[in-house]
Amino acid sequence: MSGEVMDNCILMNMDENTEQSSKNAEDNFFDEIIGHIEDILLEDEFQALQKKFLDEYWDVFEPIEENKLIYTNIFNEYTIAVENYIVNYLQRIIPHFNLNTFLQHLTDKRNHLEGEVFEVLSTFTDFVAFKEMFLDYRAVKEGKVQDLSSGISITSFKSNTSSNDPPR
Repeated sequence: MSGEVMDNCILMNMDENTEQSSKNAEDNFFDEIIGHIEDILLEDEFQALQKKFLDEYWDVFEPIEENKLIYTNIFNEYTIAVENYIVNYLQRIIPHFNLNTFLQHLTDKRNHLEGEVFEVLSTFTDFVAFKEMFLDYRAVKEGKVQDLSSGISITSFKSNTSSNDPPR
């Protein structure tokens, strides 16, 4: 192999390694943000914010295919409130957090994401998921579906013990 061809191969390999390293860093950063959002979703303050909207507007949403103009207004109000809450929280923890970059990663990975955190995130990016959340809440309020949330206990995986303590 000539020196020039070998140099080109080395540069191409370095570019691939740099690109892969950058991709891994992006994935790790995305995963870190998702972890913080999971923490947010467990907070009483966030749950109170979401419940406030549900309690205030549950009877506005009807289980019909047609959507009323007021649904859009409520969706926009909810989106702004939830987005501001999450962004403010994340910017306190991750000073270089950028919502647009995060939303782009979320969109890029949408087909590969599963779990409750992504369902909640979809309620302020996807109108259909948002409306479904209100219709589910309405069904509970009207007694058409049993509310099982009182039997659910959510606990954090974060340990309050020091790393020297044995697991229990």
